[in-house]
Amino acid sequence: LQNPDISITDNVLRFKAQGHGAKGDNIYEFQIEFLEPVEPKPVCRVTQRQLNITVQKKESNWWERLTKQEKRPLFLAPDFDRWLDESDAEMELKEKEEEKINKMKIESRVPKDPFKHLKKGYLIMYNLVQFLGFSWIFVNMTVRLFILGKDSFYDTFHTIADMMYFCQTLALMEIMNSLIGLVRSPLIPAVVQVFGRNFILFVVLGSLEEMQSKPVVFFIFYFWSIIELFRYPYYMLSCIGIEWKPLTWLRYTTWIPFYPLGGLAEAVCIVQSIPIFSETGKFSLGLPNPLNVTIQFSFLLQIYLIALFLGVFVNFRHLYKQRKQHLGPKKRKMK
Repeated sequence: LQNPDISITDNVLRFKAQGHGAKGDNIYEFQIEFLEPVEPKPVCRVTQRQLNITVQKKESNWWERLTKQEKRPLFLAPDFDRWLDESDAEMELKEKEEEKINKMKIESRVPKDPFKHLKKGYLIMYNLVQFLGFSWIFVNMTVRLFILGKDSFYDTFHTIADMMYFCQTLALMEIMNSLIGLVRSPLIPAVVQVFGRNFILFVVLGSLEEMQSKPVVFFIFYFWSIIELFRYPYYMLSCIGIEWKPLTWLRYTTWIPFYPLGGLAEAVCIVQSIPIFSETGKFSLGLPNPLNVTIQFSFLLQIYLIALFLGVFVNFRHLYKQRKQHLGPKKRKMK
């Protein structure tokens, strides 16, 4: 079929086209005058095998026949695979109505949550505040790096710590959100990440002034903030049903290099702090008689190093599954 000319004027469908048919390559044409008024704009779809023309009735009612002339044209035949008489249509409509009623009954059994909008508003505000906080950290550190160069490494903690304290303290709400079912995130990865970071921030860095001027602090804070720059806005938009594909890709891709690098920076921080805790005896626990044994906190840090890498593995596996779920090839449902 080539160059089809299809139109409806005065309730008459006119067709004309060049094509290969019973008379070979030729111009084929016909016209059909419908029994009752139809819409003047037909919908046409041309394939290699056939041409489909869909004509819509102006009023949804049953016709005695298709054409105005009583005798059906010889070239016109009904497609009985798609044929519906009045009784079939009534049955189909009845089934649809019953399905709709059943669906409404099922939905009515599910109790409506009166705090749905309040919960959604809270989650939006939480993710927005965290995004703004980590954005401030990232921008501040980047600007200082360009202006001061390597000198910015040594006073990162004193410049950024207050905002990082705020963000990481607020992050405890992520564990609570998972516990009470506000979000569907699994509990264990949230606990591992939040408590792992807070241990580094509050216990190791916050308690040792000698560690606060180490360059490793810069890398820990920087890697943390880069990951959160994409995680929190992704969750914020998800709360209102918006998915922006570039942001989805960044949220489930940036962690691949930066999450292991962040874990490595945390491990370096612990290794550097072990001699300091050993010398100062800070947080060491002395057991009373008859044991009379002192448990060095530096020894516990060595055990924590193993737990750190296990935690990185747990979260890495969780994030990989999420990435596969959101960015992997979509599985087609079998009919």
